[in-house]
Amino acid sequence: MPCIINIETSTKVCSAAVTIDGTVALQKVSYEGPSHASLLGGYVKDLMQFLKDNHITPEAVAVSSGPGSYTGLRIGVSMAKGLCFGMEIPLISVTTTELMTVGVMFDDTVPEEALLCPMIDARRMEVYTSIYDRALNEILPLGAYIIGEESFKEILEKHKVVFFGDGSEKCKNVIKHPNAMFLPDIVPLASNMLPLSERAFRSGTFQDVAYFQPEYIKEFQATIPKNKVINPGL
Repeated sequence: MPCIINIETSTKVCSAAVTIDGTVALQKVSYEGPSHASLLGGYVKDLMQFLKDNHITPEAVAVSSGPGSYTGLRIGVSMAKGLCFGMEIPLISVTTTELMTVGVMFDDTVPEEALLCPMIDARRMEVYTSIYDRALNEILPLGAYIIGEESFKEILEKHKVVFFGDGSEKCKNVIKHPNAMFLPDIVPLASNMLPLSERAFRSGTFQDVAYFQPEYIKEFQATIPKNKVINPGL
């Protein structure tokens, strides 16, 4: 198994972690943000010192690629690319909504048959979201959606859906279907990147370090009509 430096800065939470042989060897987290610009450099310095002290050479850097705060994503990606250039190791990108889903996949309070819907707050009643099954298969395409009373109705008629993430808080009073369940206090963390970054490393799924940028926000804002309520369904 590889040694990977994982960086997550897509929301107000700032985190970084070293994963080695399928375990989290060291992690640094702050929930007091957004303060990524002042914290991330120190976190990475601590991780690198840990690796040096233990005579371990990192084999890749993984970074959250969004959706999320564009400023936060740029800070994380810039740090990740700098590490990759400096150490001549590959870059891995991890979709933030998949990362959040990993954080709840093994939660005992979540029904086994439920679909999982991570939500990242955008503006007003808009969220960045997708829906996954327990195998991380995408049921609803990742995108920016404006939430209304009819949102997800067709999916909710067929499945229990667990909503979580900072975007889900404002949806509690709008999505009232009995199959809707809301899970509090779920944030993307670098430590939860482990299965995703290791999977990418094993498959050789790397990004071009010179040209990689987190593009989700630009793309979604360009494609979603303003003031239009989207009703994603199956």
